[in-house]
Amino acid sequence: MDRRQFITESAKGWLAFSAASSLTCSGGQSGTIPRRTLGRTGKLSLIGFGGIVVRDVEQAVANDYVARAYDRGVNYYDVAPTYGDAEDRLGPALAPYRKNCFLACKTTQRDRAGAEKELHESLKKLQTDHFDLYQLHALSKIEDVERAFGPGGAMEVFLKARQEGVVRYLGFSAHSEEAALLAMEMHDFDSTLFPVNFVCWHKGHFGPRVVEKAREKGMGILALKALALSRIPRGEERPYDKCWYRPNEDEVLQGLALRFTLGKFATAAVPPGEPKFFWRALDLAGRIEALNETEDEKLRGALEGAEPIFRSA
Repeated sequence: MDRRQFITESAKGWLAFSAASSLTCSGGQSGTIPRRTLGRTGKLSLIGFGGIVVRDVEQAVANDYVARAYDRGVNYYDVAPTYGDAEDRLGPALAPYRKNCFLACKTTQRDRAGAEKELHESLKKLQTDHFDLYQLHALSKIEDVERAFGPGGAMEVFLKARQEGVVRYLGFSAHSEEAALLAMEMHDFDSTLFPVNFVCWHKGHFGPRVVEKAREKGMGILALKALALSRIPRGEERPYDKCWYRPNEDEVLQGLALRFTLGKFATAAVPPGEPKFFWRALDLAGRIEALNETEDEKLRGALEGAEPIFRSA
């Protein structure tokens, strides 16, 4: 298949996905962003609010950020204990809107005791009696999956919590294709939170296998790193404290990169934790159609000199 045929077929798939996902706008407020169905769950805003956005800020600032995001139509919020004080800040900030939001949390604990302790600590900090989505966090190697599913592993907590109504849906986040694929073999998860990024996809060959497998299983796909551009060379300082990689700062390419990610059957994208990129992503979310051939060529032009933050093993 040549490039033109590839673009045409991708566009057809994108249109079919958008139709099947019942793409809608909520609220009717100015600037409200569209929502799309997440697998077997509910409708989520195309842009998710990552908890790192409110890490290390005053509570009043966190309250303002969440209120502004909610007013824009954001109903998907994701956080984890590993995000510093983000849970402490997000809990009070989200409390006025909690009943209308989809709250996702995660744990890096792989054993039953650690996962159970962390689950209940997170519930308390986030001032809620349940999570809409609870995820095994940062599966980075096969051993992570094996430990979580082994005797006395974290999955025992996950299954019990779902049975008791403490969590509604189960998922995982991963930075390894091998770990993600194994996790999907081990359990029928509702969703995966995974890097879907144009540099990783084209130069690192990282992402296609996971997206394909998740679609085969009817899982929801939540995307990380849509606005990532390149690794930061060893010894070079980070340009942003809340972003460990070099983000895409070109405004035109940002829009193309986000559309690339959302065009790979992702329900929603969680932007970098640096607030300026979150607000930029909200501004871009109104235009979500598939890339045309000219736009695809322009985006591919940005690959030169970019080092993928993840590569397939």
